[in-house]
Amino acid sequence: MGDSISFVIIIITVLVSLLCWQKPALMDKMTMNPYKINRRKEYWRFITSGFIHADFTHLFFNLFSFFFFGLQLENIFSILFPESGQLIFVIFYVTAIVAADLPTFFKQGKNPYFNSLGASGAVSAVIFAGILFFPTEKIYLFGVLGIPGFIYAGLFTWYSIAMDRRGRDYVNHSAHLYGGLYGLVFVTLLYPKVWLTFVEQVKAMLW
Repeated sequence: MGDSISFVIIIITVLVSLLCWQKPALMDKMTMNPYKINRRKEYWRFITSGFIHADFTHLFFNLFSFFFFGLQLENIFSILFPESGQLIFVIFYVTAIVAADLPTFFKQGKNPYFNSLGASGAVSAVIFAGILFFPTEKIYLFGVLGIPGFIYAGLFTWYSIAMDRRGRDYVNHSAHLYGGLYGLVFVTLLYPKVWLTFVEQVKAMLW
């Protein structure tokens, strides 16, 4: 556990978020703002926005989900690729932050008032990637209602699309959706055989 990259990511995310809560100017400098990226070429915002959070609740729920799925996925990568598993995991996580925000970047590029922050897109990528390996393992909503992973993925996708179309809150739901899709694509390209075990596990549960 001491060698876990997941714990390193969690520690960095907590420390950076705590620092930015004390320094609003730094928070503003790290936030995802497509307009500023476009006009000022501040490309670092793609990555830095994934390590800051609006408040403790936002931070807790993202890292709570990442704690379980991140450790599990990191272990899987390390088993499949003993020499480079952790490096692959880091590359996956960082690129997921960027990939989850790209659609928002193109959609909101001319809107100077749009801001988003948080690790939700990358965490969604980690969750969906984990579901590919363990589709029937239950995900517990609010710690009570257990839903098999592949069913949760479908409900999550539907919810994210519906909420993104409504656009009535300040949550970047499209980042959740595209982060999840990125997780599926990344793992499929990395280890295509995962779909064979995915189908077998789902079939075993249904039949």
